[in-house]
Amino acid sequence: MMLEVNIDRIMNNIETICEFNATPGQGYTRFSYSKEDMQAREFLINECQEFGLKVTTDGVGNIRAKLEGLDPQAPSVMSGSHIDTVYHGGKYDGLVGAIGALEAIRTIIENGIKTLNSLEFVVFSEEEGSNFGSTLAGSKAMVGYYGVDDLKKLKNPLGISMYDMAKRAGYDPDKVTHQVLKHGEVKAMLELHIEQSIVLESKNIPIGIVEAIAGMQAFEIVLKGVANHAGATPMSLRNDPMATAAKIMAHIEDLAKITPSGSTVATVGRIFCEPNISNVIPENVLFTLDARDVDNRILNQFVSDVRQKLIDESALHGVSSNMHFLGSSDAIILDKLTVELLENEAKARNIPFMRMNSGAVHDSSILSAVTKAGMIFIPSVNGRSHVPEEDSRYEDIELGCNMLLGSLLKLAM
Repeated sequence: MMLEVNIDRIMNNIETICEFNATPGQGYTRFSYSKEDMQAREFLINECQEFGLKVTTDGVGNIRAKLEGLDPQAPSVMSGSHIDTVYHGGKYDGLVGAIGALEAIRTIIENGIKTLNSLEFVVFSEEEGSNFGSTLAGSKAMVGYYGVDDLKKLKNPLGISMYDMAKRAGYDPDKVTHQVLKHGEVKAMLELHIEQSIVLESKNIPIGIVEAIAGMQAFEIVLKGVANHAGATPMSLRNDPMATAAKIMAHIEDLAKITPSGSTVATVGRIFCEPNISNVIPENVLFTLDARDVDNRILNQFVSDVRQKLIDESALHGVSSNMHFLGSSDAIILDKLTVELLENEAKARNIPFMRMNSGAVHDSSILSAVTKAGMIFIPSVNGRSHVPEEDSRYEDIELGCNMLLGSLLKLAM
């Protein structure tokens, strides 16, 4: 019989952490460094220490809890995810992978199994970017992409920096550059996650094995025209930034549907209009663009085409425009041998699976800069995520956690 996790303990842990919630009854809100986040961290650290794991935290609060292997000098095998949420988010995003990794290590301990490589449970800070507008900030700090100066520049809507928030939470962000994860320290990083889309559910397949994680580029587009009377100003004499924005947004949607990769997605998620009065032509319009693709070259070309459309439409409508860069992450092709290892584990357990890409960014994509990374997806009910209705089936969570357990054992033995 193959080793299996304790699914009841997993679900109980998930329920416990979901009690640490700033918006009860309105989804789940647990921003990094908030009271709720610190309560959840304390619970997880206590669980780790109860099972004898050695717990450390770095300058931004990334948690690492180690079960030492027979060869302490060998690179460790790492697994985990994040526990922070978006505003009014869902129950399982990040949390399934975090608790699943902890449970895998607990199961190994309870069965008296000694692995050659050490096993590490990891919880990343500020994955969602809900506080400071930068996704994957914790893992970026862990691999050295973000230093002290970067942490001081990342600020929440109140103007408080990630550096200051981490310090207030009891961490020492000045040490972050001395705590960077180096090549060779970690043998592999595995992350279990909900799919956050409808592909697996639509195909009735319980496990997705991720081959590539999409790259992302985010922008804020600002258009400035001339505010004027909505009735008295002829159409031919307007400098209307809203009409310009509408043309650009329509182009974004049309263009995303016809790129060569077939995997481009683009979203205008936030719009601001000034003066925002029904009988006044707007003077200022601001909107965001989130563009993603698993092919970096095609993503770059898409953004270039949008930028040219912005220039052309702005000139046509007599408005000024700017396209401000907010952030990006490169598309990542995950390690082929790790993908094959995950496939073999699914076959050994007779679990149906499919290879797939991830449109969402994940901490594993950042860790792939210093180690081999692999990802396991489980279905999201109705494809919903980042909303209170986010859900995954009990049975799928159990399958995913068992897949993770078996795969970690293979890597660490």
